[in-house]
Amino acid sequence: MTTAVAATPRRDRPATGPILVVGIVLATLTEAIAGTVLSLGRGYISGDAHATPDESAWLDIGYTALKLIGFIAAPWMMNRVNPRSLIVGSTLVMGMACGTAALTARLDLLVVLRMIQGLCGGSLLVGGQAIIFLAYPRSRQPILQALFAMGSVVAPATIAPALQGWLVDSQSWAWIFFSIVPVAMGAAGLLLIADGPRHVTTVRRPFDWTGLSLISVTLFCFTYVFSQGSRWVWFEEPRILWLTVIGAVTLLAFLGQQVMAKGRGLLDFTLFRSEDFCFAFIVSFVAGAALFGSAFLIPSFAVSVLAFTPTDAGQLLLPSGALFMGALLIAAFLMQVRGVPPVATVPFGILMIMVAMWMLSGSTGESGADDMMAAILLRGLGLGFLFLSITLIAFSNLNNRNRAAGIGLFDAGRQLGGLIGVAGLQTLIDHNVVRNVAVLSANVTAGVPAVTEQLTATTAMLAARGMDAVAASRAATSLLGRVVTGQSTVIAFDTAFNAVALLFVFAAPVLVTIKIGLARYAKMRDHIG
Repeated sequence: MTTAVAATPRRDRPATGPILVVGIVLATLTEAIAGTVLSLGRGYISGDAHATPDESAWLDIGYTALKLIGFIAAPWMMNRVNPRSLIVGSTLVMGMACGTAALTARLDLLVVLRMIQGLCGGSLLVGGQAIIFLAYPRSRQPILQALFAMGSVVAPATIAPALQGWLVDSQSWAWIFFSIVPVAMGAAGLLLIADGPRHVTTVRRPFDWTGLSLISVTLFCFTYVFSQGSRWVWFEEPRILWLTVIGAVTLLAFLGQQVMAKGRGLLDFTLFRSEDFCFAFIVSFVAGAALFGSAFLIPSFAVSVLAFTPTDAGQLLLPSGALFMGALLIAAFLMQVRGVPPVATVPFGILMIMVAMWMLSGSTGESGADDMMAAILLRGLGLGFLFLSITLIAFSNLNNRNRAAGIGLFDAGRQLGGLIGVAGLQTLIDHNVVRNVAVLSANVTAGVPAVTEQLTATTAMLAARGMDAVAASRAATSLLGRVVTGQSTVIAFDTAFNAVALLFVFAAPVLVTIKIGLARYAKMRDHIG
């Protein structure tokens, strides 16, 4: 490698210390907005691009796959160039790609631009968090990592959907991309004038192109499978089956190639000598499933069941952002000032998320924002206590040489956990809607007095408004069918909310067992050593 990052920042301009953090947080906001642009703008973009669902799916697949590749490749790039230059360059390219995307409706160009955005987003997230660890002492990391989480975790989960919903309703989807440009320029300007960790030249070693090629194929295959599997009933579609096989084979080949590389590959196996990182890496999958899964369920329920507009659906999660940030700051205070160990807040975070999802499982078709708000706020509190803790557990005991690799791997685990969680919840909803319709329809027949009474009343109401008797009877039956389908969808979403809560019920004892096992293994290794 050509460069290695040192942990000593230049001190000739001490006032720029806060500027570095602000610039990094602003840079993460560009990824937060770009990464969630399809949550509410997918239909509008597909319509303007005249794209089928299969074609427009590549807007999301390309972004996510390249973001995952960016997580894996960013540590190597940080060792090749000045880390601050990497973040500035990624942020500026992100801004240019978003500005160009706002000016075109060509699907092929949009897919390419989304891939560029994903690669830049993954790079700046890893680089930004690594620089904060490098440039500031360990004693200040809780509050600094809390600030970083506000841009990298809170914003995409709460702030970005609200902004996008308002822009889609008041302007157009292009303005979502336009909004990223000034943020990117502001972030790059602050990073250019800020002080940062210096870098020193070390021995060059070749890049692991074979490993990158193998893991890229793996991530593309798995991203497609997890994002599109539910649409194609999973392995009933040969394409999904073959991509799963190809992804699994290339993953095994990648792992074997990394072992044979003997420390000269993409993966840094020294990370797994830390029991804390091993534990946090496993937890990242569960946390990602909870974060992305709940962020998918709540707006989807609001739009598809409660008929919220994109603005209303986006604003539904916005109040929880304040509690999310508040929980991050409280946790940071407890850890930095009171010396509370990071693991202490994990149970509170898990418990709050479980209770919040259980509360949401009681939602009905008549629920409103006020009925759901207590659960949504509690979810924000829980996520704040959980995410700062696992971040500090994962990275605090890593050294400056392998911390960036650890951040990239942890972020990839969280993203993959989110893909798996959303795919599982979408499949659960689809299957339950069909099953619920069948069960309810079997009990809603003309022979049931209540059903007959409802059909008669609806038919009479329609006939009184000028519809002939035959048409009124057919319309009444159709309206009853819609009610059955709507209620089936409500039950399916309630089941999905319960599934997120049950995820922690089953995962918690497993994670505790893993933590105990890792601790015992570490003691045994130290004793032998």
